[in-house]
Formats: sequence, C-alpha cells, structure tokens
Amino acid sequence: MKLNDIFSGNYNAAEWEAKGYQLPKFDIKAVREKTAKQPTWVHFGGGNIFRAFPAAILNDALNTGKYDRGVIVAETFDFEVIDKAYAPYNNLSLCVNLCSDGSIEKKVIASVTEALKADPQFPDWQRLVEIFRNPTLQMISFTITEKGYTYNDADLARGLKPVFAMGKVCALLYERFKAGQRPLTIQSMDNCSHNGDKVKAGIMAYAEKWAADGLVPDDFLDYLKDETHITFPWSMIDKITPRPHEKVKEMLAADGFEDNDYIETEKHTFTAPFVNAEEVQYLVIEDNYTNGRPPLDLGGALYTTRETVDKVETMKVTTCLNPLHTAMSIYGCMLGYTLISAEMADEDLRPFIQKIGYMEAMPVVTDPGVLNPYEFIGAVINRRLPNPFMPDAPQRIAMDTSQKLPIRFGETLKKYIARGLDKSNLVLIPLTLAGYARYLKGVDDNCRPFQPSPDPMLEELQAIVAPLEIGKGVQDWSPLKQLYSRKDVFGLDLYEAGLGEQIEGMVKELFAGPGAVRATLHKYVQAR
Repeated sequence: MKLNDIFSGNYNAAEWEAKGYQLPKFDIKAVREKTAKQPTWVHFGGGNIFRAFPAAILNDALNTGKYDRGVIVAETFDFEVIDKAYAPYNNLSLCVNLCSDGSIEKKVIASVTEALKADPQFPDWQRLVEIFRNPTLQMISFTITEKGYTYNDADLARGLKPVFAMGKVCALLYERFKAGQRPLTIQSMDNCSHNGDKVKAGIMAYAEKWAADGLVPDDFLDYLKDETHITFPWSMIDKITPRPHEKVKEMLAADGFEDNDYIETEKHTFTAPFVNAEEVQYLVIEDNYTNGRPPLDLGGALYTTRETVDKVETMKVTTCLNPLHTAMSIYGCMLGYTLISAEMADEDLRPFIQKIGYMEAMPVVTDPGVLNPYEFIGAVINRRLPNPFMPDAPQRIAMDTSQKLPIRFGETLKKYIARGLDKSNLVLIPLTLAGYARYLKGVDDNCRPFQPSPDPMLEELQAIVAPLEIGKGVQDWSPLKQLYSRKDVFGLDLYEAGLGEQIEGMVKELFAGPGAVRATLHKYVQAR
C-alpha cells in the first residue's frame, strides 16, 4: 500500500477502505490539469500543519464534488521538504488524526497539485511568477510561523532580490501588479493574534523601501493599500500537529502502509509522508476577499467578520484554552509531570482546570457567536488535553509564563472588576497565581530542585522570591508584595484588585514544606 499507487490508479480501493483509509472521491489528474491552467490558491509553507489542516479541508471540499481546483504549495525556507516529502509521493500525503480514545483516522490528501521552491535560484520561481500573473488567482496564504513575517535592514537593502519570505512574496505581488493590478487576498493562517496585520506589515516594509529607492513606482504602494485590490484578512487557526509519532508509524506498518519513513532535513524539519495531528481543529477566517475564494467552508472552515475572529481569539486565549494550559504547566512542573495528557488523569489537576474554566473564567467569557464557548472548552478538557498521542509537556507550556499571565488571567480579573462581579468567587485563579511564586523557587513538591522553563524575566522574578524559604513557618513575607503588585507580570496590581492578601495566604500554604503543593491544591479544588 503506497501513495503512488493511488496516484497511478494501480490499487485496490476495497483493501484500503477495509483498513479504514479514506480515499479521494475526485479525479486527481483532472483537478491538477484544471489548477495548472486556472490556479486559485497558492500556500506558502509546506510543513505539517499545512498538510494536516488547510490542505486537508480543501481535500474535503473537493470530495463534495462542488469544487474543482487544488492548492499549489510553495516553500520559502526548507527546500528539502519539497524534495523529500512532496516530490517522491507525487504531492500526495496521508493525514492521520489522533483521537483521544487512542484510535486513529486515516485520510489520503490529494488536494496539493504542485509543490514549488519559492526562490529565484530554482526554475520553480518562474512558475510562481506565471501563477501570480494569472487573473484566476484568488488567494495566497501562509503557515510559516510568526517568525516568518520578520525582516531586517540587510534584507530590505537587497532590493528586488530579497531572501526573507515577505520580501519574496512582495516581489511576486509586484509581478501581479505589472500584469494589470489584478486583485488578490493575502491570508495568514498562522497561530498568532491579528495575523493579517503581521503579513501586511512585512510586505509593506519591503514595498515602501523599494518605492523609496526608486525600484518600484509609487502606484505599487497604492495598489497594496487599495482594499478593492488587496486585502489582509485575520484568521484564528487551532490544531496541533506534533512530529511523526512512533506509535502511528507502527499502526500504519501493521496495515501494510509502506510510506511511513521519517524525514529529517538538514534544517531539522521533522516530517514524513504521513502527518499526525489531533482530531479537533478550528479555522475561523475574516471573509474579506477581492477576487473570490476557494470554498474552504465546504471542508469546515468558518467565514465571518474581523470582529468575530477577534472574539474567537479572545475566547480561546483568555478563557477556554490558554489559561488552563498555564495553570496545568505551573502545577504540573511542581508535581513532577512531563506530559499534559498524564496530568489529565490526576484527581486534583483535572478538576482544577475544569473549575477554573467553567466556574471562574466562563462568567466573563467573550462569546463569539460562531463557536460555543462551552463546547470549545468541553473539547479541550475531554478530547484535546487527555489525548495520549499528544507529547506536549508542562515544561514547554511553562516557557515565557511571565509574558502570558497578563493575557491569560489578568484580562479575566479586569473583567470581574469592570463588571462589578463578586471576586469572592475567584479561588482557583488566585491559586494559580500563588503557585507561580512557588514555581519560581525551582523546587518541586518533594523539595527536589527542578529547572524552571526559559523566560525573559526568570532571573529578575526569582531574585524577588529568593529570600523566601520552603518549610520555614515564620519569615518575612514582604517579597510577595513586591511580586504581586507587578502590573507588567499580572496585568494589574493584585493588591489594588483586592486579591493580594488572598494570594499571599495561599503562597504561605504552598511553602509549608514537602507535600504542601499537593495538599494545598487538593484543599482548594475540593472546597471549590
């Protein structure tokens, strides 16, 4: 059983389907021919998230029979991905969705029609220029991470031969401009807030520099700024795609599926002919297109307004996912856990995050209307966090905690104050913040040292709590005032918010000695 068998048509469909593989329901070669002549979508970033999510939902859309164009993928960074993960398999891949019950869903993805290296050193570049000049092109999109939108003075100075992704895209947009100022929508699908603005800032930096240097006409700037021609919609994307999982490889091999070799490039991209990903996924997109769009809603994407995309982001980041992650990571590190999924079997940690979400954060949740907050958090607690395939660790999530606390908890506390709600209902959010002081000591619940995760403020905050001793009952607790009054760490002065003394009391319990973290956590979770 090989992917190329499906491409050639030399395969037994009944055998694949009997083993649970979902096969394309469309004519692969017909879609490729149509897309080659009339391309509608180019995606930059050929990594795992693209194959498991945007390419997969387009595959679902094609399976409906209501659409007939695929997606052309362009890689701006790691060209080996094209050579090793796309070309040998005729651009086909296998998407493996990892279910929380330990089973897997297997779907052959055939929506990618071409895979190109986006750099002028390769012949593929001329093909990209040709595509960008084609009037049928509707959308370009990105999963290149937030770092991919960066630029520097050196690259800006390279003129029309930049090295960074945003510069290359700007050069291709200039080709579209010269072809008749044709409309196009530039769509980020990266997991960062207000992602469309980040793409726009990167592209405009190059365009403005080139215009200032006389390399492009000012009309090019006008073209990029004219929203009847070019738009930069926001989106919210949420789906975890970890490295290829050994257990998945074994399960596929047991089926007789042969394309299961690991691929590691020189740039340390880890991939495979298959992509494994969690089963839960969300893609909410601002519906602001100038030349039409591929109907990704046929595959489950939600099109809505910019305001609603922002509300979905706020719901996720301040209530339904990210705060739970941070609470778990702080206490998980102190209790010796190395897997988030294992934490979900803990009799204290699971109700801890359940009650934070449902009882304390949900009263001030931002309801976006297109997604139900209760259903979203239910999927987080019951399907996403307990998933045994997800190798996520509290140590990873605890990175940069000082930068996350103002958004993940500070915003909720501000809403309680602004709405005049009863703050006595807040018990486990204060316990999370109290746990942070104990975490900063770098000593676990058995009083053994551990290394707190990297954080730009780690040394500074550790110095504040350094005088405090674990197991010493009577001591000077004044450093806590210094810590919990920090608006830059918590988003507000917790004493001014009327929570400082409550948090201090919890910290004292957490510092009582060996086993105090577990005992304090259990006490407050049970009481709540």
